[in-house]
Amino acid sequence: MTTAATPEAVEYEAVIGLECHVQLRTASKAFTAAATEFGAPPNTLIDPYTLGLPGSLPVLNARAVELALRLGLACGCRIALRSEFSRKNYFYPDLPKGYQISQYDAPLCAGGALQFMLHGERREVRLIRIHLEEDAGKNVHAADGRASLIDFNRAGVPLCEVVSEPDLRSAAEAAEYLRAVRRLVRFLGVSDGNMEEGSLRCDANVSLRPRGALALGQRTELKNINSFKYVQKAIEHEIARQAAILRAGGQVAAETRGWDAQRGTSRSQRSKEAAHDYRYFPEPDLPPLIISPQWLAEIQGSLPRTPLQRYERYRERLGLSPYDAAVLTAERELCDYFDELLTALGLPGDEPAGGSRELTAAEQALAKLGSNWLASELLGALHRDERTIEHSPVSAPALAELVAAVAGGAVSGKQAKEVFQRMYAQGGRAAASAREIIDSLGLRQLTDEAAIEAVCQQVVAAPQHQGQVARYAQNPKLLGFFVGQVLARTGGRAKPELVNDILRRLLSRKV
Repeated sequence: MTTAATPEAVEYEAVIGLECHVQLRTASKAFTAAATEFGAPPNTLIDPYTLGLPGSLPVLNARAVELALRLGLACGCRIALRSEFSRKNYFYPDLPKGYQISQYDAPLCAGGALQFMLHGERREVRLIRIHLEEDAGKNVHAADGRASLIDFNRAGVPLCEVVSEPDLRSAAEAAEYLRAVRRLVRFLGVSDGNMEEGSLRCDANVSLRPRGALALGQRTELKNINSFKYVQKAIEHEIARQAAILRAGGQVAAETRGWDAQRGTSRSQRSKEAAHDYRYFPEPDLPPLIISPQWLAEIQGSLPRTPLQRYERYRERLGLSPYDAAVLTAERELCDYFDELLTALGLPGDEPAGGSRELTAAEQALAKLGSNWLASELLGALHRDERTIEHSPVSAPALAELVAAVAGGAVSGKQAKEVFQRMYAQGGRAAASAREIIDSLGLRQLTDEAAIEAVCQQVVAAPQHQGQVARYAQNPKLLGFFVGQVLARTGGRAKPELVNDILRRLLSRKV
């Protein structure tokens, strides 16, 4: 179904760039040893430096640098072996020092791109830079508007700011790009990417220009959007707002706007600052950051495969559908579970592209069967019980044993679902294996062709079935009746495919 284009989409082209603030997964803050625990009581994760007390000095967190380098390398950025920190000066209650330590004209990572899939097609959004900085505190405003409180626990938490080129052209594309950023930082172990907790936040720069024009329009910035849904809604609202102004002959103001998710609208916060408004100057208390080539090579060698690389391997090597590959690459833990499942099935796991032989059609079919059981049965049960794959009661080797039993014809798909339910309910180390459950329930499928044919002959020759036998030539759907009789006589254990083939052969001789 094709959605009709909005008037502003026909008349104007949106030009969108995102600034993503990624909270790095460190135990301490960017320039001090104060902890970074989420949810701690207000103002308990502080120290003299966090509060900007006189005489306190910054000490750079090496782990934060390492995580920033992991992200930059994964995005193909140019890594500066020498970078610098600057002071970004502005006055706001949640910034106790009166300035933020960031990187300005000498960032750690420059260039690069982030690639992701959108509607089955590869998209690439170029990056301007990835730089290190510290977070501000958090203002908490009273509901009655009479007071504001400040929590400095978040002040000084290390961030990577990922700044894209204005390569995005729709709100939906921007939302998918943000999802790709989250997937990547989680796969790399750089951040938990939890938007609800503020570990990933986003500012969107939006402008419009007449469709076909090359010059950029005046942009506005939407600040601190904290969900994929609101990124899309906020940008859609801003596109419509700017289009209405332009159609009325007005001019879009250069401003920063805050998104009000409850009202579904934005409001002006302040005029848009330029770089000189922040009075950047080199941070006098920190020396230049020097990265050794040896350290950089070690980090490069430790990088896992990216979500897109795994997606392409699942598509090209295993023959999975775009939908199945997308589901399995939504989270790193899910990818790891699936690769463990493949290994238990005797199939290649997470191997480098082009590093091994091509899979046979039978092996691809087995991989597809494993994918189906993981995505439909296991993920369905976990979603129902609000559990994650890390807390699955069915291990990857245990699920592989059940999948192999289905593939080998030991049980039918219907019987296997009963076995799975028992495996899931039992869970834990003491749980019975798929083979044990199959045997204890007497579900092992009858695959002896001679034995099945003997039962089929009995059913076809039974006096009470001769009327159905006579009508079969005119009504082939009666095959189902005979299949049911055979399954009833074998306790449901006869392999349905064999039953169907044998009955068709026997009944055709009666015609």
